[in-house]
Amino acid sequence: MVRTRAVEGIVGAASYIITAILWGGAPSIRRVQCRFGARAPFRVQPLPKLARMNSTNTTAASWPRHSLGSQLHASWRSWWAQDFKHTGPGWMLWLWTLAFSLVCAAGFTILGFAMFAGGEGAWRNLDGWLQWYVINLRISLAIGIVIHLLHVLSRAVIGLPRLRRMGRRARGFYFSGIPLVGVAVGMPLGLSWADAGWLWVLRDGDANTVAASLLLSTMIGLLFWGGFTLKARQLRAEQQAAEAALKLLQGQIEPHFLFNSLANVVGLIEVEPARARALLESFIAYLRASLGGLRQDNRTMADELTLVRAYVDVLRHRMEDRLTVDINVPAALLPLPLPALLIQPLVENAIRHGLEPKVEGGHLQVHARAEGSTLIIEVIDDGLGLTGNAGTAGSGTALANIRERLWQQFGTDASLTLAPGDAGRGVCARLTLPLPALPATPSA
Repeated sequence: MVRTRAVEGIVGAASYIITAILWGGAPSIRRVQCRFGARAPFRVQPLPKLARMNSTNTTAASWPRHSLGSQLHASWRSWWAQDFKHTGPGWMLWLWTLAFSLVCAAGFTILGFAMFAGGEGAWRNLDGWLQWYVINLRISLAIGIVIHLLHVLSRAVIGLPRLRRMGRRARGFYFSGIPLVGVAVGMPLGLSWADAGWLWVLRDGDANTVAASLLLSTMIGLLFWGGFTLKARQLRAEQQAAEAALKLLQGQIEPHFLFNSLANVVGLIEVEPARARALLESFIAYLRASLGGLRQDNRTMADELTLVRAYVDVLRHRMEDRLTVDINVPAALLPLPLPALLIQPLVENAIRHGLEPKVEGGHLQVHARAEGSTLIIEVIDDGLGLTGNAGTAGSGTALANIRERLWQQFGTDASLTLAPGDAGRGVCARLTLPLPALPATPSA
């Protein structure tokens, strides 16, 4: 009996180590992020035109309704990938650690009985099943809790900005090293908790059995590693699809604006060539800012505002003094990384559906500020408002798309809200998202 238990103890230790490596394997081949910041894949719906949601489908509620099932699924994916931007509340992450420990304990119990039951009667011994499941569960819980705490402490000590900037090799060491340390610390604690210190005893004559067990564990590990590799390839393909979808989205947003601008140039060439030239120069600046962004790996607040200013300059030629714009963003926020096409679609929405249809035009404001660990961006107009533009309002697909992209990248930490503007006039579109880390500046 001691001999069988000793062998099972060595096999269990090897299996827990293999499991630790697998635990680190998923995030070390981490979810590939889209170069524009959105996680692949996100759903991009056909976008015939930008539109402001009317009062029947838009409220101050900031988030599309996601079922509990979708939130649990997103939280599970975040936990399994050990993502630096966790989705969902912290207790949900602990729930997945508990669930994973329960599954591991069941798996090791079944594996132990399969290899060491010794007879058909042992499979029917419920007391034996329960005894070994409790032992494995305590060991699994001890290891899982230690690994979870190591992740929490490392993020608090090292800091998320530094962890996010780690290269692939460093990330692999980090995500594989923490589980291995967790096994080294947690397994003795679990054995002590389970009062099963005798599992570490190895008697002579068991070398062949131990070797066979380690080989089995290695084969299982290689099987999972192959699965992770295939998953990584799939994610790379999804990344490429997501980038193509985002480019398509930008192409869908712009056609009506491009055609209208070119038509204005043609109409002014004969009667006001100077204005036509100025409009064409502004239009070229807009194209440069817009198309240049597609070739950049990262967008910043400054890039987004450059695109907004170029867009507004073109519209000023058409609306003249009917449009006034105030952009107020602190210089410290300009280098912040942002997902592409967050601000410009809101500006276009405000002008096209709030200010342009208004006879006297109006005023547009773009503000950004940091409040603690939150970045707030507001696009405010004094136009027709949520209920005053029923004749021009559309389906709101662009706004739904922005919300979906925010959900995919930030989970419940980000939102897009629409509310009446100051004194009930116009609309205030507010983007709220986690304050991103400033890019590292090279030292002199």
